[in-house]
Amino acid sequence: MNNQHVMNTYNRFDIVLDHGEGTWVYDSKGEKYLDFVSGIAVNCLGHCHPAVIQAIGEQSKKLMHVSNLYWTENMMEFATGLAEASGLDKIFFNNSGTEANETALKIARKYGKVKGGNEKSTIIYMKESFHGRSMGALSVTGQEKYQEAFKPLIGGTCEAVFNDIESVRKVMDKNVCAVILEPVQGESGVLPATPEFLAEVRSLCDEYDALLIFDEVQCGMGRSGKMFAFQKLGTSPDILTTAKAIAAGFPMGAVMANNRAADHFVPGDHGCTFGGNPLGCAIGLTVLDQLLNKGVLQNVEDMNTYLMGKLNELKDKYDVIEDVRGIGLLIGVQFATGKKDTVAKYCKDNKLLLVGAGHEVIRFLPPLNVTIEEIDIALKIFEAAISK
Repeated sequence: MNNQHVMNTYNRFDIVLDHGEGTWVYDSKGEKYLDFVSGIAVNCLGHCHPAVIQAIGEQSKKLMHVSNLYWTENMMEFATGLAEASGLDKIFFNNSGTEANETALKIARKYGKVKGGNEKSTIIYMKESFHGRSMGALSVTGQEKYQEAFKPLIGGTCEAVFNDIESVRKVMDKNVCAVILEPVQGESGVLPATPEFLAEVRSLCDEYDALLIFDEVQCGMGRSGKMFAFQKLGTSPDILTTAKAIAAGFPMGAVMANNRAADHFVPGDHGCTFGGNPLGCAIGLTVLDQLLNKGVLQNVEDMNTYLMGKLNELKDKYDVIEDVRGIGLLIGVQFATGKKDTVAKYCKDNKLLLVGAGHEVIRFLPPLNVTIEEIDIALKIFEAAISK
């Protein structure tokens, strides 16, 4: 299946999706699939959630876009909600995770210039990380397969090893303006940071007057069982980036920063035409309400306990599964070499959608309001794939 007018940048499944409801999607032929991809952690409330549909309908009749030349109530209210939920002080809205990370890098470079002049510009990133595909974000993405075709990238970056504090200490000096990392590396295989590692990186950043940036584009907005994964892991950043689930499928991203970082960003330093538009913020407020006030975060914790337990039972039963790991409803199953694609294809052919990550890992990313009954359906198909 192909379309001659769409750039060939994705290896898409041979499915044309038409509509969805809750945890289910339907293709153009009427076939029904259980969606445990959730738009790659985007559709946090499933498809066509009634509260989201209501927010879109009501706000679309009032204002959808006015630019950032003006204030809107939605933008101010959503910024306040995110600040209170994260414990950070200032919010910048944009359209995606990549844009959010670009913004964070600019804040860091500005901070370094103010604090230490032109030489304080080095940004440390982690091996196997993923922060996006624009030139700046790509330059701090620690995977050669994404970088090679687009070199030269931006300079002034330095790689360390995730969960290896000595590797960070070796490259840390007075010219470092920031360290950027994911509390849970999602795209490279669902690898959570240890609390000890994050605490030590925080200490190094404080010692060398550098900013600590957490990329929670995938693991943020309730995916961990907390509003943000760092709240479960015990270390606070200076800058937090998020996107994906922030508006339940509507394109949106956000950067949250403490005053230490944000105060150096002034008019003219950055901008975003569509960032913080009234429609996106109306949906974002709905997501916040569902997560914080409608029991969704507790459901993530409950479903994590259930799903992890069942997946570990499968691990004990089948040698082909090497590891089960993750946090909240961001869970990775590590397979023996050469088995991931076979399992994923069987699941797709039998109406369960899953997504790969890193080396031989399949991710489980159901909506955050998924039920035990839906998990049981997925597990039945998943085990059938493994037993084949």
